[in-house]
Amino acid sequence: MSMRVARLHGRRDLRVGTEARPSAGAGDTLLRVRAVGICGSDLHWFEEGGIGDARLARPLVLGHEFTGISEEGVRFIADPAVPCEACDLCREGHSNLCERVRFAGHGSEDGALREMIAWPSRCLQPLPEGLDEVEAVMLEPLGVAIHAVDLAHIRPGMNVAVMGCGPIGLMAIQVARAAGACRVVATELAARAARVDAARRLGAEVVAAEEDPEGSWIRAALRGWADVSIEAAGEDAAVHAAVRATRPGGRVVVVGIPAGDRLSLSASVARRKGLTLAFARRMKPVYARALALVQSAHVTLAGLVSDRFALEDCAEAFSVAATRRGLKVVVEP
Repeated sequence: MSMRVARLHGRRDLRVGTEARPSAGAGDTLLRVRAVGICGSDLHWFEEGGIGDARLARPLVLGHEFTGISEEGVRFIADPAVPCEACDLCREGHSNLCERVRFAGHGSEDGALREMIAWPSRCLQPLPEGLDEVEAVMLEPLGVAIHAVDLAHIRPGMNVAVMGCGPIGLMAIQVARAAGACRVVATELAARAARVDAARRLGAEVVAAEEDPEGSWIRAALRGWADVSIEAAGEDAAVHAAVRATRPGGRVVVVGIPAGDRLSLSASVARRKGLTLAFARRMKPVYARALALVQSAHVTLAGLVSDRFALEDCAEAFSVAATRRGLKVVVEP
């Protein structure tokens, strides 16, 4: 039996072909893939042929935000990370930092941009009735946002700045509010109107990023400092603005992944303020919390999928996602 698969052969060289279907090994569940979200990290692979210090060594199937349905008809959201569960980090509760982790669509581990995938059953979370399978791909970015907010130590009454209103930034806005943030101010490029509008709809005040490189408009909007800033843009300018906008003794959580594997900031400002900088690595096992936030209406997924494509049109889907003008782009194998 064969299936259709999209493989990345080089920079912007995404080809759809036919391959043999996978079989489920011990501890795996065979899924028919229903929806795959295109993430910013996927775009690094697509545009740069790698991400950070990981480079494309062979044609790779991308896609780590995915839902699927089993042969028994059970719908799942997948955790794309498969930690070893045996190392010290895993045993200490830091499975997101496992050095032996397998991650869908990264390195040698093929992802979900194909019709079928076999994935470890322990990394699958059943979807509740009524939750749309396409919208449910947003649960993975929501998990990343939950982890970022955990690192930010947001408490009730705090003022929060979020740099970047892509899918993870939009999730961070909602999770910060659910955690008790009094006010959330977000930054985004004015030309990305869909993201600006979505951030406002989800409860943030929005400042044009290109007009506020020093974070002064954020401070004016808050009438003071941000207690915490979450950087979700992957740009030096966003990190710089976060450092400038955050109060002395505050925290800056860096979630965005930069092109070229380099970030810079004003060391003197960060040092004088005594800022704590935390770098977010993916997420911990938080899907139960993510689903609870959605089912209790503290977080909405509705309206956050802006573009939908068939697997055959995967290259076009990536080209659209690379403009970063919409919200979540989804491929439906």
